[in-house]
Amino acid sequence: MSADRPGLPDDVLADAQILWDYHQLHHELRPTDVGIGLGSHDPGVADHTADLYHRGMFPLVVFTGANAPTTVGLFPDGEAVHYARRATELGVPADAILIEPRATNTAENLTFARQLLDEQGITPQSVTLITRPYQQRRAYATCRKQWPDVDVICSSRLQSFRDYLHAIADDDRVINMLVGDTQRIRLYAERGFSISQPVPRQVQDAYNRLVHRGYSSRLSR
Repeated sequence: MSADRPGLPDDVLADAQILWDYHQLHHELRPTDVGIGLGSHDPGVADHTADLYHRGMFPLVVFTGANAPTTVGLFPDGEAVHYARRATELGVPADAILIEPRATNTAENLTFARQLLDEQGITPQSVTLITRPYQQRRAYATCRKQWPDVDVICSSRLQSFRDYLHAIADDDRVINMLVGDTQRIRLYAERGFSISQPVPRQVQDAYNRLVHRGYSSRLSR
């Protein structure tokens, strides 16, 4: 067992770390036309979006997301609504926020956010996608497929995997989500929802071991 995470075996932590590292893209921040906060169980997305807004990285925010099985208990009013509420608490002006409350997956996040911007007469040339740390690669791959003409970068709150586990305080949820996102990299490309991404052998092996250990509740059937 790990000394600082007594509930998790060291080999599980090591494999989850491999997946965590794979999903982060380390894009260099630069100003874009719009920041799009993708709904999830992670309230840090709203906090990071507000921080980037205050740093002048974009003048307009779209929060997008309804609910998923992992968030309905956390955010009963919907992910986007909760995120917008949190961002205004952190000083983002309400008139700098658009709310898209219908999306239930990443492709819908991007499609519906784009439609909402179109309805407002806004055609961004560049966007920053703000996600939970291990959603970056999937969000990027989905955006390149669903919105190919926009310049996209991804950003998440900077923190270590172990710090993230402490912050979320639900190890099983995080590791199951990591495994689910890893499956969707290949699966969603095959289904035409996203562009293909390389999956190194060590990532596939770590994924397989975690599935074998029972971290399969977020797999798409």
